Amino acid sequence: MDINKKITEEFNLNSKHVDNIIALLDDGNTIPFIARYRKELTGHIDDQVLRQLADRLEYLRNLEKRKEEIEKAIDAQGKLTDEIKQALSSAVTLTEAEDIYRPFKQKKMTRATSAIEKGLQPLADILLKQDITQGSLEELASPYINEEKKVMDYKQALQGAEDIIAEIVSDNAELRKKLRRIFIKNGIISSKKSKKDDEGAFTYENYAQYEEPVSEIKGHRILALNRGEKEDYLKVKVSIDEELAVRVCEAYYVKDGSITTECVKRAVADSYDRLIEPSIEREIRAMLTENAQEQAIKMFEENLKPLLLQPTLKDKVVMGFDPGNRTGCKIAVVDETGKFLDKTVVYPTPPKNEIEKSKEVLKKLIKKDKVQVISIGNGTASKDSEMFVVDMLKEVNADGDNVTYAVVSEAGASVYSASKTGAEEFPELDVSERSAISIARRLQDPLAELIKIDPKSIGVGQYQHDMPPARLDSVLNGVLEDCVNSVGVDLNTASPQLLSFVSGLNKNIVKNIVTFREKNG
Repeated sequence: MDINKKITEEFNLNSKHVDNIIALLDDGNTIPFIARYRKELTGHIDDQVLRQLADRLEYLRNLEKRKEEIEKAIDAQGKLTDEIKQALSSAVTLTEAEDIYRPFKQKKMTRATSAIEKGLQPLADILLKQDITQGSLEELASPYINEEKKVMDYKQALQGAEDIIAEIVSDNAELRKKLRRIFIKNGIISSKKSKKDDEGAFTYENYAQYEEPVSEIKGHRILALNRGEKEDYLKVKVSIDEELAVRVCEAYYVKDGSITTECVKRAVADSYDRLIEPSIEREIRAMLTENAQEQAIKMFEENLKPLLLQPTLKDKVVMGFDPGNRTGCKIAVVDETGKFLDKTVVYPTPPKNEIEKSKEVLKKLIKKDKVQVISIGNGTASKDSEMFVVDMLKEVNADGDNVTYAVVSEAGASVYSASKTGAEEFPELDVSERSAISIARRLQDPLAELIKIDPKSIGVGQYQHDMPPARLDSVLNGVLEDCVNSVGVDLNTASPQLLSFVSGLNKNIVKNIVTFREKNG
């Protein structure tokens, strides 16, 4: 396969630009770097298309590598033919390539391999030809009785031969491809309650008696079904009309008019029921899951970008207000550059309700540090805290001040506060106090603050714990890269985390920049 040509056709791009992009990627250049500083080589393709192209390039290269491995493995068995070579060359997915390899795989002991060891392959070949119209099956199978090999009578010989035929049918790549298409087009995914019945079962009540066409089901439902099945609250199945499926299989193998036709029909039905249906069902479930995960990851990507690119609040002293009930509301003040100034804890919310005392403490702090904006986290006790702040600011601003407030997402603040980064920034502060600083800073510069937090902890998508970690990290780090390189950074103040996403900078350069700043100010 000419990978460059295939990508050129799929993306409808200039072939020279595709060659340049692949060469740039192979040289280790990052997507943001290519998108911003090599536009003349890429035809001004944006970073989104570049990432899609890079993903497709990786898939096609993995496909070619796997096809080469399969060809070598079949050749080592002395079974490689021009037909197999052509089929492998034409395979455009990993599934198609694996279907071609299926008959040649070293199998564990199966009913078919056991029957072959008992010498029943010749009988299976005779049955499958279906060209005998006279005599009886007993006469045909009796010569294969072998007590030493535990073939005790002609019926056991026939059964063993049918097991071999069943595996031959199951290994037919063309047939599997056809059935797979039927599953995708006409299949039904269904679920029902399992025997487990505790309070967790209520979560999956909507799926207790549920079915939907495979072609129509939404990704979030697939992920919900998977989780319900994993937690043992649901039993999930994908199926098609079994009679139709068996007829499709029979069309490949069954010939009328032979005394062996019924044997072949039984073998075909057994093959579908025992081997093909469970296998293709697993494949369809895996495909649906992969698609659902990609949709969920795309949602993460789409939700994360605008959150990171929220407008900054420059040149304002901000008070971070981390709401709480029993343990109180943690307060931290940062100056215009995000430098930590002050901290305290107040208890204006239940159960203590120390409203007046809390007002006095915060008024003094606002006056002392010249606070201009209060940033309130939107977590537990946020509404009570907001009402308290609104009431307090009426008194503060009555004296001619103009202190305002905003409610911000505090998702991930607790993760940052307990992280290595948080501990390195503020080793002398308690975990809860670091959270209040994060809440203040994310109002000043959302990108600079949120970049310190694992994107999965920012709370911008569903089922993040059900995603492939490496794939999710790759996509979300790509969003961080794009945002940082789109906005730019101030080398004098940017955190090491922020600098690490700048295209062209590596860990050593970032370390040198930080060291230089510390020495020279």
